[in-house]
Amino acid sequence: MSTSPLKNRSRWPIWLCWLAMVLDGFDLVVLGTVIPTLIKTHDLGFDAVGATFAATISLVGVGLGALFIAPLSDRLGRRKLLVACVTWFSIFTIAVVFAPNVALFSTFRLLAGLGLGACLPAALAYMNDYAPAGSAGKSTTRTMTGYHAGAVATAFLALMVIPDWRTMFVVGGAAGLALVPFLWFKLPETLPAVYQVPEAAAGTAAAAPVPTSQPGAAQPERAGFRHLGRKPYPLVAAGVAVASFMGLLLVYGLNTWLPQLMSSAGYSLSAGLSLLLVLNVGAVAGLVIAGILADRHGTKKIVLLWFGLSAVFLAVLSVKIQNELLINVAVFVTGVFVFSSQVLVYAWVSQLFPARLRGTALGFAAGVGRFGAILGPAVTGTLVAAGIAYPWGFYVFAAAAVLAVAALAFVPHTITAPAGAEAAVGR
Repeated sequence: MSTSPLKNRSRWPIWLCWLAMVLDGFDLVVLGTVIPTLIKTHDLGFDAVGATFAATISLVGVGLGALFIAPLSDRLGRRKLLVACVTWFSIFTIAVVFAPNVALFSTFRLLAGLGLGACLPAALAYMNDYAPAGSAGKSTTRTMTGYHAGAVATAFLALMVIPDWRTMFVVGGAAGLALVPFLWFKLPETLPAVYQVPEAAAGTAAAAPVPTSQPGAAQPERAGFRHLGRKPYPLVAAGVAVASFMGLLLVYGLNTWLPQLMSSAGYSLSAGLSLLLVLNVGAVAGLVIAGILADRHGTKKIVLLWFGLSAVFLAVLSVKIQNELLINVAVFVTGVFVFSSQVLVYAWVSQLFPARLRGTALGFAAGVGRFGAILGPAVTGTLVAAGIAYPWGFYVFAAAAVLAVAALAFVPHTITAPAGAEAAVGR
């Protein structure tokens, strides 16, 4: 639910936050596009072990950034943090080009990940502050289409420039630096210092901002993770953490291993790569549909339905389908539900938590989820090494979706605020 005091909304924030998510999508696939070249050429001393370490430490950086830097948007303001994060990420992305060895390459990726990890929750918090009331689902899913657009654009760039892997990081960093002045000059602040939600209204996402500069106005306590451990938030935070962990386990596990899983099932390598593209096209379609339905019917209903259908279609993929059209349809529909399920978790978090805790809650969800992003490829890789990736990989993914449903089922539709405060309604 929007709490922005802004009256005249331009379209600049919509496009700028979308472009920030394009940068996040860049990070999703950039290592996957350059690692084969690095291993093949042994550039910087890379081998399979070094590549695994670099990929893992990158995700650790993103997770830490989401957990510990994103909450600063509730204290410093969304705009300032977005500008700082994009600048930081871009500088260290370009720095990767000058790394002399695997250790510094990985260090720069870790540092870039800190800024990038905070970028996603800060951008989503901004859009939910800025969007009109009742459009949290659509504004979140629409913004996150940039994530998959960035992934697809980066893959196409790789086809043009690889084996010149350094160009990938130059383009990614330069794009971020080009975005910075637009963020600085075109983004209005949604939570300026003089508009903070007082502690008494901490339980309501619909609470009107109160100018703390007025004489006698209560000074709000600074938002932080400790608030998530206070009533009425612990159950909500726990459910969201499990769902986000499972959601990103699915996203990263499938994006990393789907071609190999399909190859293990007897499909050709080219067919597996084509199905990966189909999966991500389905993801974009799913984001658009999910946002509209969430705003019409309530986010909890749709996120439970989406995770449930994800489990069903992931289980269906464990059955060898001979017809080419049918397997493409099955993978497309799986992409529709799997990827937007995680984004609906972000949308629901934005609605359940009050504006003054929105950045902290989104950072918590994204940060915990990133550790699922680390585990997903690792678990699937273990199954591949054991020779049982098909069909057990799909069974594991289906089970993860079922666990997400179970976790979110216990999250209440509404959050009852502490005594004396209003209830925050989470649709």
